[in-house]
Amino acid sequence: MAMTHAFHVVTDRPMHVGQQIVFDEDNRSGVWRRVHERAAEVVQIYADAATSPLPSLDHHLAVAFRELALEEVRAEEFPEYPSRLSSLYVSGTLADAEGWCSLFIEWGRPTYQIVRLKVVGRWFSGDARNCFAGTVDRAANLELARRYWSKGEYDGDGEPIMETLVDGSIEVVEIIRTVNANVPTSRSEMNNEDE
Repeated sequence: MAMTHAFHVVTDRPMHVGQQIVFDEDNRSGVWRRVHERAAEVVQIYADAATSPLPSLDHHLAVAFRELALEEVRAEEFPEYPSRLSSLYVSGTLADAEGWCSLFIEWGRPTYQIVRLKVVGRWFSGDARNCFAGTVDRAANLELARRYWSKGEYDGDGEPIMETLVDGSIEVVEIIRTVNANVPTSRSEMNNEDE
């Protein structure tokens, strides 16, 4: 695992220089928690798919279908890449980070900073447009997950939107820019950010 630098758009809570982050089998992201809260429901729906009416999926359940398929394919076929459930999303260039920052602000997502990181860990870079909406069709989810991890061509038009995942040991080495867009202003707003 080589050391390298990356940029990160901070959307959870502000970071500080010297902050250490570790993502590994024991240290996972909030995505892992949210997905695993719905994992039993995903398994049950897959089991009942042939005999029960298909449910409509709320956002978090659709994400759980997608992320569980992505993790299954990654673990079996692409174990050299970091897990989406145990990684930090970064950019290889400041220009890419600025692009993500603009998108997050446009989407109304709390956006605090852009920081530069020192990373010692695994990397994966792919076109975010290949990240799909999870469905109750397990075979389709797995096929789309293979396309994502194998860096397959995107079916639509437009330029690639690169997303990079890193795991391992991560250190904040510089605050590039303070943004503070769409940030919660009250304690109750802060507690509801994950919903």
